Amino acid sequence: MSTPIAKVPVEERLFSLVLALLATETGLTKNEILSTVQGYRQRYRAAGDNANLERQFERDKDDIRDLGVPLETVDSPGQPGNNQNLRYRIPRGAYELPSDITFSAEETTLLNLAALVWREGSLSAESRRAVMKLKGLGLVTDDPVLGYAPRVRVRDAAFEPLRAALERNAVVRFAYLKPGEADSRVREVAPLALVQHQGRWHLHALEPDTGITKTFLLRRIVSQITTTGATFAAPRGDQTARALAELDEVWNSHAADVEVMPESDAAARLGKRRGTRLLPNGALRLHYSDANIFADELAGYGPEVLVVAPPVLRAAVRTRLLASAAEHSAELPVEAPTVSVQPLDPTEGALDG
Repeated sequence: MSTPIAKVPVEERLFSLVLALLATETGLTKNEILSTVQGYRQRYRAAGDNANLERQFERDKDDIRDLGVPLETVDSPGQPGNNQNLRYRIPRGAYELPSDITFSAEETTLLNLAALVWREGSLSAESRRAVMKLKGLGLVTDDPVLGYAPRVRVRDAAFEPLRAALERNAVVRFAYLKPGEADSRVREVAPLALVQHQGRWHLHALEPDTGITKTFLLRRIVSQITTTGATFAAPRGDQTARALAELDEVWNSHAADVEVMPESDAAARLGKRRGTRLLPNGALRLHYSDANIFADELAGYGPEVLVVAPPVLRAAVRTRLLASAAEHSAELPVEAPTVSVQPLDPTEGALDG
C-alpha cells in the first residue's frame, strides 16, 4: 500500500516558496521549485503528470504577489526567450527593509519576542532540507536574513470548524456581517469548498432552502460555527475550481485607477500585484474583489496613494483617512459621511451571499 501524502498547510507552503526564492540570486525553474520546496515536493512525480501541481504553483505566485512580495521571472542563463526554462526569484534588495529604517533597542526586543512565537527564529527542519537540496542542484544560496519556522497559523477562527463540517458533509449555521450593515444575519449553508483567493479565505457554500451557491469571506463570520445535525449529498464536479473561477470573475470585473508616489512602498507593492497595468498618465490600474477590504489596504499607504476612480472607492478611502486623522487629533474636524461600499452590484452575485 502506498504511504499517504502528508498535507502541508498553505501558509507553510507559501512561506517555504518565499524562503526558497530568496535563497538564490539566479532564481529557480518551475521544475526545481516543484521538486524541492516544502508543500510541492510531497506531491511531485519525477516521471509523471504534475499538471495539478503546476496550477497550484500558478495560484501561489499570484497570492504572494498580492501580498506585496516582489516575485520576478528571468531568463535562464544562455537561453534567452525560452519560456520553458524561465527562472523565478525574489530580489533581496526589493524585499528587505530600506537601509534608512532602524530600530531602537526596545523595538528590537519586541521583534525578537515576536520571532520566538515562530519557534526561536530559526529555519525549520523542512526549510533546511530544502536549502540543502537547492545546494545539491549546484545553486549558490545565501541563508535568508529572517528564517522563522512557520508554526503560527494565520487562518480565520472559522476555518477549522468549517473544514471539519466539509469533510462530513454537515450543514452549518453562523452569523455573518456584510459590509454596510449594522447587524449580522444568521446563515445556514452546506459547505462545498474552502478556498484562498487574493490572500484571504472564502467559504463556497450552498443554501439548502434556495439551492443557490454563494461565497462568504471567513473574516466576516462573527460567531462560532455550529452544526445543525443535517447532512447533504455533495454535488458532482470540482467545487474548488468553480469557487476560484467565480472569485476571479468578481476580481476581473472591478478595477481602480490609482496614482502612487514614485519609489514609495505603495509603488513597489501595488506595482507588483497580479494584473496591474501602467496607464499612459502614469497611474496604476488595479483589480480587486472587495471594495471595503481594498479601501482599507489603500488607506494604509497614507499620502503615497491617491485614488482617481471609481468615485465610491475614492470616497471610502477618504473616509478611512479622515477617521484615522480624527483618532490621532482631537482638534481635527471630520465632516465625512459614512460610505457603504458593497463588493458587488445590488443583485448580489457570488461573493458575500
